[in-house]
Amino acid sequence: MTIELIVSTSQREELIDITSQLRKKVKESGVLHGLCTVFVPHTTAGLTLNQNADAKEKKALLNYFRKKDEGGEGTTLSSIGNTEAHIKASLMGFSETLIIENHALVLGNWQAVYLCEFDGPRQRRILLQFLRG
Repeated sequence: MTIELIVSTSQREELIDITSQLRKKVKESGVLHGLCTVFVPHTTAGLTLNQNADAKEKKALLNYFRKKDEGGEGTTLSSIGNTEAHIKASLMGFSETLIIENHALVLGNWQAVYLCEFDGPRQRRILLQFLRG
């Protein structure tokens, strides 16, 4: 079964913690043990696992990409106008596979799942698929 989440972004670039929404969907799925694949069907948004203890980490990651924009070459090869967003999303990746144990996502103490927006603001679809173990 595939479940869809809709997440609205509010900035050109931002990282949005979607962990609580994923946890809720895992519980609702009824999967006791298995896997949850999370997929973003967009070419200018991605997914990542990162720490959630320090809000400065999100800013640092986005700043890292911005510095690459400023010093990088080849960022205007496309006529679309959002080439940087495509590159950043490709670097982050479009899916994550997470373990489910006892109806809950298995994450590290400081880990969270983030939607990475690189061409917002937009409404983004996030697709979840479960595999029972």
